[in-house]
Amino acid sequence: MSNLEVPAIEAIDLGAFLHGTPIEQAAIAARVDDICRSTGFLIIENHGVPGKIIENAWVQTIGFFDLPLKEKLTAKSSDPKCPRGYFPMASEALAKSMGVDTPPDIKESFGIGPLLAPPIDLTAAEYEFHFGENLWPAAHPKLEIALTTYFNEMTDLAGKILRLFAAALDMPHDYFKKSHTHPMNALRCLNYPGFDKPLLPTQRSAGEHTDYGSLTILKSDPTVPGLELKLAAGSWVKAPLVDDAFIVNIGDMLARWTNDRWVSTLHRVVQSSNPKSDAIRRQSMAYFHNTNFDSEIECIPSCLVSGGEPKYEKVLAGPYLWDHFNSAIG
Repeated sequence: MSNLEVPAIEAIDLGAFLHGTPIEQAAIAARVDDICRSTGFLIIENHGVPGKIIENAWVQTIGFFDLPLKEKLTAKSSDPKCPRGYFPMASEALAKSMGVDTPPDIKESFGIGPLLAPPIDLTAAEYEFHFGENLWPAAHPKLEIALTTYFNEMTDLAGKILRLFAAALDMPHDYFKKSHTHPMNALRCLNYPGFDKPLLPTQRSAGEHTDYGSLTILKSDPTVPGLELKLAAGSWVKAPLVDDAFIVNIGDMLARWTNDRWVSTLHRVVQSSNPKSDAIRRQSMAYFHNTNFDSEIECIPSCLVSGGEPKYEKVLAGPYLWDHFNSAIG
């Protein structure tokens, strides 16, 4: 394993913010602003998500990845650009989204998208990509209820975190609500198998990348390390192991929204490639909370200095996310 330093990613008590006095809320929000200016990674504690819902999603996901490959492939889309369903081992190379040509990542995944389509007009291609039907394995019927229940809990949690983020940006607490009424959210469950032979040069369990949207809520493996993030100084550091908490990071869209006041930090998954070591499997569940398809992303007023100009032009969220996702498919 890597000897990288484990950084002190700060833990934030979400419940204390949601139920605190205005003075207490302002203090927590100011700390979150500092964190998002430096790494954009924080640990969310006292989140309110029932442990049984998390555990059931975790167990049912492991059950899916333990199925024979033939059974898992029944949940694979025939469209290689579809972001839902089963992605077999080495289906993508996340570093390609950063313009880095690497071998495919050593992982498999299963993803679902929004459970309801938005009340807006979309082309057939736009609808299918963002809001198409989810794919489920016939041999594992318990997976659907477990993941859709977890998905709904994550959507609710993301709304609470966005209230905290709005406060941290000196905006009304409900500032982001209008942009996330029918979010292009997604859940991706990941299985990083242990391996007992060296990888190809520059190959990773998940290559270096930034996330694309508003924020990511990660239920990381509480016992097996692997997640690393890159500090502004250029060094890679290991993320800590957490149990009854989530690791949250902001994505490119929110960084753009804040005029780069906040940073979307490079991260990757690196596991042991020592052929003499025992293979160790690693799991995670990543929930990506994105805006409405028709949200226009432009500089938040509090992130523009007086007399200054925004660094980025206004963009429509849907096409922006579509282009980023497709860049990683290999």
